[in-house]
Amino acid sequence: MIIIIDYDTGNTRNVQKALDYVGLTNKISADPTEIRAADGVILPGVGAFSLAMKELNKRGLVKVIQEIAQKGTPILGVCLGMQLLLEGSMENGFTEGLGLIEGICEKLPDDPDLPVPHMGWNQLLVTNETPLTKAIDGEYVYFVHSYYVDCAPDVIDALAQYSIKIPAMISKGTIYGTQFHPEKSSETGLKLLRGFKEAVEHARFTSD
Repeated sequence: MIIIIDYDTGNTRNVQKALDYVGLTNKISADPTEIRAADGVILPGVGAFSLAMKELNKRGLVKVIQEIAQKGTPILGVCLGMQLLLEGSMENGFTEGLGLIEGICEKLPDDPDLPVPHMGWNQLLVTNETPLTKAIDGEYVYFVHSYYVDCAPDVIDALAQYSIKIPAMISKGTIYGTQFHPEKSSETGLKLLRGFKEAVEHARFTSD
């Protein structure tokens, strides 16, 4: 069972439809017991970093997510959900994140020819192979964001060129993140979610 974490800031229904399509049994939930028992977890997100962390704290989910990460449960953060995986964000002043991957979220630089927020389709350059990056190098995915993750090269799995080279996919162990929206990225997004399915099945097999 995949749990899509419900904290009122995520594109949960579209994520659920995409998971249904690739054959991943799933449930939208904010129940700590269900999250702890999940085979894998998706942390979606749209909106402001600080409000998202406030909601996760209010629901008692920050420690729960940190616990399952420590246990090795595969986690996929999507868009803002990926940013929340980091140590913090400079959006509206510094806000502490989940601290699962080293790095800080910074605002995209201003460019007269490249507006912020960054909205639209951009090509992926895969820099590290994981179950999620297989067969998607050079393909196009859909972004909507004003902040990017500033993190070490060794956790970056794919880049996209905008005003800067944007870390489009990151990972550390069984923790994965996509700055773009797989659920809005057509067949490429579905390939990625099938890759997450593979990661979940591998983690389940090795833990048995």
